[in-house]
Amino acid sequence: MLTLLHLLSAIALLVWGTHIVRTGILRVYGAQLRRLLSHSMRRTPLAFLAGIGVTALVQSSNATALLASAFVAEGLMALAPALAAMLGADVGTALMARVLTLDLSWLPPLLLLCGVSLFLAQKQNPPGQLGRVAIGLGLIMLALELIVAASEPITHAQGLGLLFASLTGDLLLAAVIGALFAMLTYSSLAAVLLTATLAGAGLIDLPLAIGLVIGANIGSGVLAYLNSSLLVAAGRRVALGNLLYKLLGLLLVLPLLDPLVAWMQKLPLSLQDQVIGFHLAYNSLRCVLLLPSVTPMARLCTRLLPERATEKNSIAQPRYLDPNALTTPILALANAVRETLRIGDLVERMLGHLQGVLQGRRAEAGRELRRLEEDLDALYGAVKLYLARLPREALDEAEDRRWAEIIELAVNLRQAGYILGKMQRRTERQSFARIDLEELAELHAELLANLRLGLSVFLSGDPRSARQLLRQKRRFRALERRLAHAHVDRLHRQVLHSPETGSTHLELLEDMKRLNSLFCCSAYVVLEAEAQAADRPDEKPERDRLDGELRRLLLDDAANRPVGRVAENPAARPGTPCG
Repeated sequence: MLTLLHLLSAIALLVWGTHIVRTGILRVYGAQLRRLLSHSMRRTPLAFLAGIGVTALVQSSNATALLASAFVAEGLMALAPALAAMLGADVGTALMARVLTLDLSWLPPLLLLCGVSLFLAQKQNPPGQLGRVAIGLGLIMLALELIVAASEPITHAQGLGLLFASLTGDLLLAAVIGALFAMLTYSSLAAVLLTATLAGAGLIDLPLAIGLVIGANIGSGVLAYLNSSLLVAAGRRVALGNLLYKLLGLLLVLPLLDPLVAWMQKLPLSLQDQVIGFHLAYNSLRCVLLLPSVTPMARLCTRLLPERATEKNSIAQPRYLDPNALTTPILALANAVRETLRIGDLVERMLGHLQGVLQGRRAEAGRELRRLEEDLDALYGAVKLYLARLPREALDEAEDRRWAEIIELAVNLRQAGYILGKMQRRTERQSFARIDLEELAELHAELLANLRLGLSVFLSGDPRSARQLLRQKRRFRALERRLAHAHVDRLHRQVLHSPETGSTHLELLEDMKRLNSLFCCSAYVVLEAEAQAADRPDEKPERDRLDGELRRLLLDDAANRPVGRVAENPAARPGTPCG
């Protein structure tokens, strides 16, 4: 019993090591890997090579599948190159399995020593995360040595030998067991390394090891397909094609198993080297041979997974908040950004329907505006819960700042939705004069432009666009003030239909001013970040220029605020001037 416990603990250590390496690489180089993968997706050969490189670094074809599926779901790349990248991911996994089984007994203690020192010295910085990767690599190699040591007494157990002997010769059953183990460990690499180590210890023979290796590949494909279940059909097609390619590999090897085993047993290699060599040769040959078929496979996957008819209320379902990405902060934050931009799209549509309400199409536009408000509530709640599940202690300074920016924009957009709903209810039974409608339409157009520019500033973080947004904010406030004065002048001359309509008109102008403040808050975040980046002694002139510009903008905003009434943004961080 103690021997079995040692073996299971060594296997757990192997799985944990692969997890640490994957998360460490993605935390340090996640953005660069995403950029590399997306830029290489225009041509099939480049996509294949990018899949090899990214998977070799993160040691997980599942992580590569997550990236490729997300890109296709967003429309950033075509399906065929994404399938080529997944074929490359299988080759990358096989290459890392070959590297990790080399005889490097001196390397694990060195990796552990250097990794722990780096990680403890700079936990949240990139060197600390690279130390985390070194710890993971050291644990993987140490776990392989422990598996060999723990399995030695088991080789003499007759019962276990009979159990493994009963599996020999049944390739399909061995493939099922290998697939289950890959799914349980969330790593085909860990399953292949364990299979090779057990074979080297004499616990399993070559035919069973081959079946387990093929099954581990299939298990990673099943995992990728399950992980993509929350994506739209376009994203799930990547995982489906990847799984079909792995099943095709099993069908190709099935009739060749006996002659293949007989040939491999004549090679002057240890059983462990034979298993690893088969894994590398199998994945390389299979992927190179199937690479020209990515276009027909893309057509087949599109036929098997057509676009589902969009239900009227389906927009309330989040598209990008993949829970499997929560262990990789940079991917999780990117998902939250995409979903928050969808909330911005809903606010933009609500603005459009508000114009319809003002122009007299009250029944249809009002009904649609109320439905969009419910959808906005649902997406806002999903984004808030998703970010709450993201462990903030795992975020570095830049990621933590981005986390706060996403929360702030989501809250601002939700507040804008409340205001738009209130404006719709306020105008349900009102009729406006033609001059009033023209003024509201003029202000509405400015408001819509500022919303779009504010979302662009949030996404790009461009200081030049942020300054333009603040100039637009001042222009909007000047226009709103001029229109309010003109309306009061008409009220004084008694050319309005009724005092009630005049009061509603002024309230709508005030609501639009509050909306404009919410839409422009992202500009302050970008300008503050730029000022902080320039806060170095050797950059004092630039810092002074930025401080002066920001101070001038704040003074302009203070001068434009009405006396005795400050529109305070409840979502703003302390010190962030969003009023």
